[in-house]
Amino acid sequence: MDNRTIEIMDTTLRDGEQTSGVSFMPHEKLMIARALLQDLNVDRIEVASARVSEGEMEAVKSISRWASQNGKLDRVEVLGFVDETKSVDWIVECGCKCMNLLCKGSRKHCEGQLHKTLEEHVSDILRTIDYAQKQGVSVNVYLEDWSNGMKDSPDYVFALMEGLADLPIQRFMLPDTLGILNPMEVTEFVTEIVNRYRPSLTPPLRGEQKENSFPIEGEGFGKRVSFDFHAHNDYDLAISNVLAAVTAGCGGIHTSVNGLGERAGNAPLASVQAVLKDHLHVLTHIDESRLGEVSHLVESYSGIAIPPNKPITGESVFTQVAGVHADGDNKAGLYQNALLPERFGRKREYALGKNSGKANILKNLEELGLELSPEQTKRVTERIIELGDKKELVTQEDLPYIVSDVLKHGAPEEHVKLLSYVVTTAYGLKPLASVRLEVNGETYEESAKGDGQFDAFVRAIRHIYKNRLGRDFPWLTNYTVSIPPGGRTDALVQTVITWNWNDRILRTRGLDADQTEAAIKSTIKMLNLLEDENL
Repeated sequence: MDNRTIEIMDTTLRDGEQTSGVSFMPHEKLMIARALLQDLNVDRIEVASARVSEGEMEAVKSISRWASQNGKLDRVEVLGFVDETKSVDWIVECGCKCMNLLCKGSRKHCEGQLHKTLEEHVSDILRTIDYAQKQGVSVNVYLEDWSNGMKDSPDYVFALMEGLADLPIQRFMLPDTLGILNPMEVTEFVTEIVNRYRPSLTPPLRGEQKENSFPIEGEGFGKRVSFDFHAHNDYDLAISNVLAAVTAGCGGIHTSVNGLGERAGNAPLASVQAVLKDHLHVLTHIDESRLGEVSHLVESYSGIAIPPNKPITGESVFTQVAGVHADGDNKAGLYQNALLPERFGRKREYALGKNSGKANILKNLEELGLELSPEQTKRVTERIIELGDKKELVTQEDLPYIVSDVLKHGAPEEHVKLLSYVVTTAYGLKPLASVRLEVNGETYEESAKGDGQFDAFVRAIRHIYKNRLGRDFPWLTNYTVSIPPGGRTDALVQTVITWNWNDRILRTRGLDADQTEAAIKSTIKMLNLLEDENL
């Protein structure tokens, strides 16, 4: 496709919030909205449904206020309903200027849910849009359950479109509301809609051809109309259906960050961007380098973890596990595709485990600036494979310790030693930690309260570094705990902590029967890594 530009409308804050268990606070909605519009440069965002709650109104007001101050208000949209004046008044009070009007796109929904005829529904829509126009609110129209409408009652869909022909509608939005379509059906239905209601040499595909009441020149659909496609992922076909919709002529695609949405969710923004660019060679305005950052912001606020193998944004998707892949990367990038991690603000990593070959080990040693002989590399590789067989996670930061152990050089010198600590917790009181730490031969003591035992411990350590040593302390960015299945209370806990140190990512691991103790071991290992670099 020749340099066609596709518009992205992200609905994380509306449809995405319909994910089971997800509810954003007003300030969280504002932060996500700013990230979408300002950092990612999404074309439009749908931020709420009208008349839901006072908290929703507060959120939309704050988003509209920020967007207005930054010249982006025309890119903020709210879902409204065919209720004459109520949704429009709510949207106007929030300071928003665009309504996505939810109309019934299938006869089944119109008659079964509204108990109205098509003519009655169109009459209600006319009154709502007329009122919106008088209030200065622009309107896009959702044809809810459009997919079933095209399957079961296409005559209804066409009659509805014709009934709305003369209205000032900017976009018709075609949702696969229940996620029932496959790419072949999307291609057929979208092509049919586009050819009927946009200038084209191709005649309608289904039913008797009627006289086209939408002129090719001048006003009406023939000049202004555009179509959005809204996919749901019930059959895991959302991305495939997006491809089909764009190929068939849709000019806009609806997404959500991390694929959040009702039931199986919506089309994930990151995947949509990559597929449109790499497979259809169309243009968007998305800043790919910020996708991972915004994805993790939404992960944090939603509480829905990103699966490690989630395309583009998952923790493991740019990690080569098999040693032959690392070897191929050394030989002209034989195991790389167009999804280069640098596009998305990330870098390629090489896993350490039972499938690691010499090439994986060499890549990680090179990253750490360690040089070993072929025989030494072989012994280290064998040790990592042995650990992998025991299902132990080996990180890059573990390598110096493994090298020292295998080569019998003794453990790395400990510049930071935890001499003693005590953490207390009591009902109704914040946990308290008291810590005695030795740093390069000097002993320091501090105490601190925290939101949990480990938080109190880290705060005490931070006090030592900030108040006693006058030094910065890394920020914890991720904390994962894994426990072997089976429910045993004496099982070893593995804690992996990700730290940010001057924009560099460190991951350290601790293993213990006690979760707090495992996290503390991981923290002390991180401090020794930093001391080794500073000395």
